[in-house]
Parts: sequence; C-alpha cells; structure tokens
Amino acid sequence: MRIDDEYVRNGVAEIFMEVEPLAGKRHVEITERRTRRDWALQIKQMLDARYPQAIKVRLVMDNLNTHNIASLYQTFEPKEARRLTERLEIHYTPKHGSWLNMAEIELSALKGQCLDRRIADMATMQAEVAAWATRRNNKTRRIDWQFTTPDARIKLKRLYPKL
Repeated sequence: MRIDDEYVRNGVAEIFMEVEPLAGKRHVEITERRTRRDWALQIKQMLDARYPQAIKVRLVMDNLNTHNIASLYQTFEPKEARRLTERLEIHYTPKHGSWLNMAEIELSALKGQCLDRRIADMATMQAEVAAWATRRNNKTRRIDWQFTTPDARIKLKRLYPKL
C-alpha cells in the first residue's frame, strides 16, 4: 500500500529570544517578520519595560543584518535612538559561533520542549511559547556558562592576532 503525505505550509514565524542567564529569566516574542523595525521595537521594549532601572544592558547576539544600532536610528527619532543606544553594550558572537550565544542555547531548549511539531496558527504558537517561557522562568532555569577566556584563546586561536 502506498500512502502519500503532502506537506502543508502554515506560514513562518520569527522568534526573538532574550535571556538573562544568571537570573534564569528569558523573554520570548513570536512575530510574523524579522525586519530592522521589529528588532528595534524589541530592544526598546526590553530596555524600557523589562530593564527600566538598568544603566547599561550587555547584549550578546549574532551578526544578523538587522541586529545593529542603525536599526534603532531607522525606526526612532534620533534623540530616542541615541537614548536607547547609550544604554546598550553590544557584543557580537563570531560568525560561526552560535554555540557561544546563550539565546541560541535557549532556542534549542524551546525547539525540543515546545516546538517539536507543526503548529497551525500564530496565536496558538504565541500562547504555547508564552506558557513554555513562564514554566521555564518559574523554575529559574539558569545557564551555567563554563567557557572561559583561556578556553576561548585555545578554541578560537585563529581569531586572535599572532604576536
């Protein structure tokens, strides 16, 4: 007997993952797009809603073309963009170093624990991901980062200058 299985694409979704590893907190936002404006709005929300008292927020992230200060200036008035920019300390992970990005570690957990099947619509996906994040935050799941500067000098020696 032959059975034909037809793939039905329900659409795509973008996941913005924000992780505070030592506090065991994460914030996940599901959106329909991944534009410069979407990223800038996520950054503003992070700074103003979740970390309003923080003087500086150290942001470690990948090198995606939308993940930069220019996105803030394209989205907001210059005064507002500068206000946000002054509160950020940005560090980019190496191009092929997603394993250095703790948000990528959390995305892997999200994929295995929540997004391990097809989800029919955006509203359901947003609700299920929000529930996953709440459960994980309530358990205070921390990331115990063991990668040190000496480890980096060995593993990433090709990125360091030859003296």
